[in-house]
Amino acid sequence: MAVAEGKMASRVEPRPRAFHQRPMRYIVGRVFIYLLIIVGGAVSMFPFVWTLMSSGKSVWELTAFPPTLFPQEQIFIENYTRLLTEVPFLVWIRNSAVVTGLNLLGAISSAAIVAYGFSRFQFRGREAWFFIMLTTMMLPGEVTLIPQYLIFHALGWIDTFNPLIVPAYFGGGAFNIFLIRQFFLSIPRDMDESAEIDGANPFQIFFKILLPLSKPVLATAAALGFIGNWNSFMGPLIYLNSPRKFTATLGLRYFSMGATAATIEIGSLQPMENLLMAGSLIVAMPCLILFFVAQKYFVQGIVTTGIKG
Repeated sequence: MAVAEGKMASRVEPRPRAFHQRPMRYIVGRVFIYLLIIVGGAVSMFPFVWTLMSSGKSVWELTAFPPTLFPQEQIFIENYTRLLTEVPFLVWIRNSAVVTGLNLLGAISSAAIVAYGFSRFQFRGREAWFFIMLTTMMLPGEVTLIPQYLIFHALGWIDTFNPLIVPAYFGGGAFNIFLIRQFFLSIPRDMDESAEIDGANPFQIFFKILLPLSKPVLATAAALGFIGNWNSFMGPLIYLNSPRKFTATLGLRYFSMGATAATIEIGSLQPMENLLMAGSLIVAMPCLILFFVAQKYFVQGIVTTGIKG
């Protein structure tokens, strides 16, 4: 009996020691790591804090030397009021939302369909076509810029949203296809076979089995696509000419420019860097909110797409 009790006692795991009972070497190492993380976080957050503080300054405060972090004049509300009244900033935000939403809808849906074909069907030259598709990711955008412009000009799409939206419905992009295909490969084919035995066709398997299981990777692709399209500057700069059709990122450009024909059309606005800071903060907020809301799906999607079934 005593032997049995001794064996049971030996199996009991020792309780972890309290933090103050650990060796000094361990405590010093932990404190150093925490201090390093705090300093790194403060450094990475400084540009955001500077933008926030600068959005409440006057023009002379932004150009003063030495620079000051906190505004001397309390004009936060005035700057944001001018931003919303002197220029069609809300129209630019709406344009960005329309372009981003329609682009994401086409990119995710078409990329999922193409990835389904590459992951579940056997056809001649499948691997070769997939390799050719991946090579397009290494092609700089500057190489295709002029041919694309000539095509859209011939179609009469210049100064419209079509060049920013329609191409997304033809494949969705090589990166999205690759990302979603990797996730589809991690889903066992036994589920497809079980559905086929029950009489499901390929479309039913895609919509009722694969897509519901692919929420993490779809959320990841949507988050990355939202950030890329919302912050896109080159596309709107090339294809949009009318100030009322500008996206938010393109509209911010005119806060740091002199009065031109375009700025005269939107109110003869002179360079106002403080309004530029306020507008930049508003434009950045959707991306920050999206990251915190979809962080779980974002991390899960990135992790699982590297696992091949």
